[in-house]
Formats: sequence, C-alpha cells, structure tokens
Amino acid sequence: MKTTKIEWTEATWNPSIGCSKVTAGCKNCYAEVMARRLQAMGVAGYENGFEFKILPDRLIQPLNIKKPTKFFVNSMSDLFHEEMPFVFLDEIFDVIKNTPQHHYQILTKREKIMQDYFSNRKVPDNVWLGVTVEHKKTKYRIDYLREIEAKIRFLSIEPLIDDVGELDFTGIHWVIDGGESVMSARPMNPKWLINVQKQCE
Repeated sequence: MKTTKIEWTEATWNPSIGCSKVTAGCKNCYAEVMARRLQAMGVAGYENGFEFKILPDRLIQPLNIKKPTKFFVNSMSDLFHEEMPFVFLDEIFDVIKNTPQHHYQILTKREKIMQDYFSNRKVPDNVWLGVTVEHKKTKYRIDYLREIEAKIRFLSIEPLIDDVGELDFTGIHWVIDGGESVMSARPMNPKWLINVQKQCE
C-alpha cells in the first residue's frame, strides 16, 4: 500500500500481481516494466517477475487505514485475470464491503470474466467499475460494463493507440484518456484525444 503518481487516484492496493497480454493495448505495459524492475531489486512478491500471483497477506491493508482513501485496485495486475480464483475475489470484495469509508477503482481488460463474476453478486456501493478501450476494436467492452449494476462506471481510454471513433457513453460516469507513458511509447495523434473530449462534453 502506498501513495501513487497515478493522477486519477490516491493510492494503490495490489492483492494480486502479474498479468498476461490480451490486446494491442498491452504491448508496452507499464506494470510489466515495473515488475521486472522490482524483481531485479529483490522486492518480495516479485521473485517471478510479472507472472500472475495472489498475495493473501495484502488483504488486510485497507482495513488498517481509517482515513477515507480512493484506491486503484491492482495497478500491477488485472483483478479479473483468468488465473484469479473467484474464492479469492470474494475475499477481496469482503474487505471492500468492510471498509465503506474507502472508494475502490477497478479497471479490467477482461470484461467477460467481470460480467461472469457479478452475474450472481452485487457490486458494493463503494466500487467504481471500469474497462479499458484503447482503439475501435475494444469499444465493445463498454457494452459489457453497462450491463453491470454499479454506482460508478468508468472508461480508461488509455493507452490511446488509434482513433476510437464514435462512443456511446450511456450509463458511463467518468472517462480517463491519454497516451502511453513508457520509454517505447507509441505516438498518439492529438485528434484522437480531442475526439474523445468532444464526445464527453
């Protein structure tokens, strides 16, 4: 648990780490770069670099913080990764329910698993659910998100690697957008960004 340089949140909470690539937006994953660096530094939990791993000892972290905090959940993974056991997800959401003073921002590129998980579970009121839309081919994720009852639904149109075209923001409350932020970042055309901004307005 720590404060973060991510502009749109206040802290990160990573009860699991590691991931695998699913779409073109994953190519230059910042979390993978960071995981390799932490592995080289000998940081506990990163012995296997960016391989997926659950970390039960981190479950209690939000319980120890009384000050209301906005947490980005799994900045170093995808909470709905294929290898994530639903029983462990249940434990994560139990912590979330037991800390109503906090808000939890959950972002995924695995919208179908998220939909499956919430097919027979209620999204806690202090959870913001989001999906990543990096180009036109992934905007279908918005439809999956819209079908889930959540107080706040958001989009991360980041990394924006191509024009997303026209978007339907019905039922969407918040949008983040921007380009890649790694050394090998692919160029972003400002027109793509302006297109999203105009539609939001």
